[in-house]
Amino acid sequence: MSTENQGSRMSDGVMSTGDGMRIFPDVEACIDCGSCVVSCKRTWDIPADEQRIKITTMLEGQEADEGFNGRQTDALAQGKSPGETNLPMQCYHCENAPCVSVCPTNALQKNDDGFVTVTDDLCVGCQYCLSGCPFGAPQFPDQSDTVASDVFGTGGIMDKCTGCRERQHASQGPACAEECATDAILVGTTSEIKDELEKRESGSFFNDAALDVIFGDEAGMMKGL
Repeated sequence: MSTENQGSRMSDGVMSTGDGMRIFPDVEACIDCGSCVVSCKRTWDIPADEQRIKITTMLEGQEADEGFNGRQTDALAQGKSPGETNLPMQCYHCENAPCVSVCPTNALQKNDDGFVTVTDDLCVGCQYCLSGCPFGAPQFPDQSDTVASDVFGTGGIMDKCTGCRERQHASQGPACAEECATDAILVGTTSEIKDELEKRESGSFFNDAALDVIFGDEAGMMKGL
């Protein structure tokens, strides 16, 4: 596996970039500050009413069960309530990307370098990818608010997080990860992400099925953290 930046730079959540990288959140570090959203918009000139990454808040306003404040993954593992949890949601460039498998025009591809990309000229706006993705990554900013759009799926060209592919191939981390105030977005190989989560005594907020989608054959490393 080729990685283009082997230097450990955990001050910004980035361990190695380029071929074979993974993007994965540490939910126990996310504070819903929005810096990832702002950095993505600024870096890629994303309009104010669009976003390639968003922070989803679950169990908003709820306290965790006693002893589990700030330990969401431990709470889940023990069948307890994790309380309010913030999760950075973006394209995780899954190994077993369901968006790729359901795309009828091959507009979505899993590339040899590990990134999932969309070819604008092939996208017909059918929105099958939106139905297939469990993480809500596909966006349709040009979708028409018409009945025809709802029925026929004429949603315009799909857009999503690119993983900052160009930056990564230039040995830079994704903008969202480099500007995350709490290093809640981890970028690196599967083993690097696993090791970092273990150092932090964090785990995965995703269930085993989601880990299989994201990491494929390497999902076993992430299970049981």
